[in-house]
Amino acid sequence: MSKPQNNRLLRPETLTAVGITAISAALLVPTFGMRAMSALLPAAMLIGLIGLSILLLLSDQRKAAANEEAKPMTQAPKRVAGAFLLVVAYALATDFVGFYASTVISIPLVAWVFGFRHPLGLAAATLVVVGSIWLIFDFGMSQEFPSGRLWEK
Repeated sequence: MSKPQNNRLLRPETLTAVGITAISAALLVPTFGMRAMSALLPAAMLIGLIGLSILLLLSDQRKAAANEEAKPMTQAPKRVAGAFLLVVAYALATDFVGFYASTVISIPLVAWVFGFRHPLGLAAATLVVVGSIWLIFDFGMSQEFPSGRLWEK
């Protein structure tokens, strides 16, 4: 007796790939109205994300065509939901307290949640990421990051 066939479009990886593609495409539209220098990084990252999600979609559909069973997306759905909530909290914090303050708090917090507990490593990662962003974009390209509504007049 064979297993009942599930809809190929309802496989977890397929749904994830379609969702990432749709959200990335929607976020890509506003970059067309931005200055070229300001739009370069977000547009490149969103286009890359669309490309990777299309590869995921094609890979999963090949597996579906070969009748491979769909694996669950995660073994720890609470951790995934927590990571999503951290991303939302980071976006809100960036709007209210600014990019640098939010990033300095978020990098070690996310690493801690995902199991990296070495304090020196957390400090080094935070310093390298925030320092690199500042050096490349703020210092090198003279791009301003959000300072936060809390500090604006």
